[in-house]
Amino acid sequence: MAVPKRKTSKARRDKRRSNVWKLQTPNFSRCPQCGELKVPHRVCGNCGYYKGVEVIKVEA
Repeated sequence: MAVPKRKTSKARRDKRRSNVWKLQTPNFSRCPQCGELKVPHRVCGNCGYYKGVEVIKVEA
């Protein structure tokens, strides 16, 4: 059975648990059609447009 040879120091343990390695939340951009905040490279959920073309029909 694998057993650690030495005790992991507090600094090494805390360095591993720090938030430096965690993923960041996605940034938001404004939709050029309606001005709502949306995730980049995705269809706008408010108006249904992507790159100036209506992709989905959104009922208002």
